[in-house]
Amino acid sequence: MAYTYDRILNGTGIDDAETRIREALAEKGFGVLTEIDVKATMKKKIDIDMPPYRILGACNPGMAHKAIGIEPRVGAMLPCNVILREVSGGTEISAIDPVESMKAIDNQQLHDVAGEVRDMLRKAVDAA
Repeated sequence: MAYTYDRILNGTGIDDAETRIREALAEKGFGVLTEIDVKATMKKKIDIDMPPYRILGACNPGMAHKAIGIEPRVGAMLPCNVILREVSGGTEISAIDPVESMKAIDNQQLHDVAGEVRDMLRKAVDAA
């Protein structure tokens, strides 16, 4: 069971990949609410060196509002994380599959919304 949707941008550095995914997310109505530079955090907190790795917390306000209206505590599972990590030859972009993460909640209406969000995220990753 895949819990992310992935794409490798061959020959693309992480900074360029981040610009591309941010633009693609914006075109699908997502904003980036949180940004974590995991590489910098690991170095600062535990003095570990690692390849570039970033987590972007993406949110589509309309879809989030819809989901919270259906299941008020779903906010504990938001936003939708998108990661960028340096891999051999380029950068991998991975977006959470909200359908998989929402399986923890027994609510078909919410699952339907998660399916819509999954499709939007996949289109953004494909467009990056």
